[in-house]
Amino acid sequence: MPRYRRVIVMSSPLPASTALLVIDLQPDFMPGGALACHDGDAIVPGIAALLASRRYATVVATQDWHPAGHASFASSHAGHSPFDTIALHGQPQVLWPDHCVQGTSGAALAAGVDWTPADLILRKGTRPQVDSYSAFRENHGPDGTRPTTGLAGWLRERGIEEVHVCGLARDYCVLWSAQDAAAAGFRVRFLWDLTRPVTPSGDAPTRAALDAAGIAIDRA
Repeated sequence: MPRYRRVIVMSSPLPASTALLVIDLQPDFMPGGALACHDGDAIVPGIAALLASRRYATVVATQDWHPAGHASFASSHAGHSPFDTIALHGQPQVLWPDHCVQGTSGAALAAGVDWTPADLILRKGTRPQVDSYSAFRENHGPDGTRPTTGLAGWLRERGIEEVHVCGLARDYCVLWSAQDAAAAGFRVRFLWDLTRPVTPSGDAPTRAALDAAGIAIDRA
């Protein structure tokens, strides 16, 4: 069974060896956006409060930042519709609506958060033919590998041993980021209530995947 731990947002600072990762908190993943997560805007106040509390000495935010015509867009594949799955570079690829296109309002970081505490804003999904769910690694590329983003090394150089992850979407980018953080040797806590899924039906598999990776699930 997944492990649950109560999280109190407004409390004393955490150890300097613990970092917060805020994944893809962008308008395109919220109601009215191109790829809206279920109830995606509901987590903005909680994440804003978490950053304002200054509990974390190190904060990283990621930003989906696709060029127009990205390979993950259904519009780039004739005869396909959003949420179809194809093979891309030998791996399953969900085809998405065009979203988080570089420079658009939907790709901006959420306006309801003061991002001043963020030490790093990492843009991902920038290569036209390679998707990137995780903050730590791109998806499989043409050569069959998953190149690193450099985030793991950046965190280690700052003495980070544990990461807490939140943001959008629970069943894709936040999940993959948590799994890759664990695989890179970090202790990981998944701030469940500060995430939302593309589809709620994916929650059970997400919990199972987190448990299999030894990742603690924190509930408020």
